[in-house]
Amino acid sequence: MSEQKWKGKLTFFIFFRKSLYFHLFVMLMFFLQVCSKFAVHAGSAVKFLPGFDGPLPFELETGYIGVDEPENVQLFYYFVKSESNPEMDPLVLWFTGGPGCTSFTALAYEIGPVKFEEVEYNGSLPRLILNPNSWTEVASFIFLDFPVGTGFSYARTPQALQSNTLQACNQAFQFLRNFLIDHSEFISNPIYVGGDSFSGLIVPIVAELISEGNKNGFEPWIDLKGYLLGNPVTTPVDKNYLVPFAHGMGLISDELYKSLKRNCKGEYQDRDPSNLPCSQDVQAFNELIGKIQSAHVLEPLCGFSAPKPQNFFLENSLDKKFPGLKRYDRYLAFRCRADGYKLSYVWANDDNVREVLHIRKGTIGYWQRCNPSLRFTTTIRNSIPFHANLSSKGYRSLLYSGDHDLVVPFLATQAWIRSLNYSIVDDWRQWLVQGQVAGEEAIQLQSTGQQNVRPCSKGGYLMNPYSHLVHILEIPHNKSSPQQSAPCF
Repeated sequence: MSEQKWKGKLTFFIFFRKSLYFHLFVMLMFFLQVCSKFAVHAGSAVKFLPGFDGPLPFELETGYIGVDEPENVQLFYYFVKSESNPEMDPLVLWFTGGPGCTSFTALAYEIGPVKFEEVEYNGSLPRLILNPNSWTEVASFIFLDFPVGTGFSYARTPQALQSNTLQACNQAFQFLRNFLIDHSEFISNPIYVGGDSFSGLIVPIVAELISEGNKNGFEPWIDLKGYLLGNPVTTPVDKNYLVPFAHGMGLISDELYKSLKRNCKGEYQDRDPSNLPCSQDVQAFNELIGKIQSAHVLEPLCGFSAPKPQNFFLENSLDKKFPGLKRYDRYLAFRCRADGYKLSYVWANDDNVREVLHIRKGTIGYWQRCNPSLRFTTTIRNSIPFHANLSSKGYRSLLYSGDHDLVVPFLATQAWIRSLNYSIVDDWRQWLVQGQVAGEEAIQLQSTGQQNVRPCSKGGYLMNPYSHLVHILEIPHNKSSPQQSAPCF
């Protein structure tokens, strides 16, 4: 589809150069010009995975790429080539939420080519089987352990182990540039950046860095097409939509809902500490919601998934609540999502697994799916200006939400997208997958190719079968026939 076809009337955008973010990027670009250097970092092919029967039917590479001077930050990655046409298919740099949760989560539990067999743990190495809904069927994916201190990514000095939002995003940008230099056969492929949850505060910034790098003549030039985000953390105001979402799902009473609205006036995140009635209502709300599985409100809540009471208005994210359990003999049969997460601790801490993955000895002690002691500071808590600026440049974006996610309710995502005042070119309608209703969709077009929000109402999280790339990442191209659609890529 030609870019000209997507030219549209500009209805709204934020002038990026008049914001604080512009000044930050000026300094960041100067830093990149002075400090970044390109080096060749060869990854290693992985033909077999412990726990998987036979040779892998897809191409997997693992390795490290050093960033910053003098490469004291070593970022670990899993690279899976597209199972269709890797020479032409899109290349996606994928971030997992957290911050501090390994991209192995996405690879083995969400969108990757393998998954753990859901059987009761018997003391042996967990088995891996193929994921029939892998997004790698139509695109190549770089699953990045990000930021430093996550998964198998490590630092050579204590100081390098500390990072903040802009610093980490800059490191991710350096990583991608160095990766493409080492994998020059992918330089001409269309590039996307993607992630979920907390990555909503990361992906738009990394995409902006790529765009600015191209503008300033950085090499290699990166053919960035757009980005995709699932249930993205976007602004602190997201949390204010927990209350109406919980009420709409029947999780709190009408009486408590009305009292919360009356006493808090819709502000539950940054409420006045002297407003005692509001604080009491929020406490009652937290006590009720704390007994519910926040990632999917219809699923059972297990201790490993939430080891402490949840205060939804104080925590930035709920993705790093999984401290490692070394007592594997306590694992029971699969009752909930967290039981599956336990298998990754057994698998990734196995010596043979680490050898096969080419993990450098002595760099990481006990592996954890999410690092609870990550030395990371969130310095940007609102990514809306980055979305607006990328949109004004014509980059494509896809935002998808599940209607059972209490961490980042779809109501919050809808609200901030509406605040951009984009023109709606296709109104809300049923989203059909193989003739079945899978949710609702709308497309909002602004400037040159902005395509936004698709809250899908079947299941609400990436593990759901409806989250197959060919299904969730469809962008309708024929307004006269809602059932005809083409992949987002």
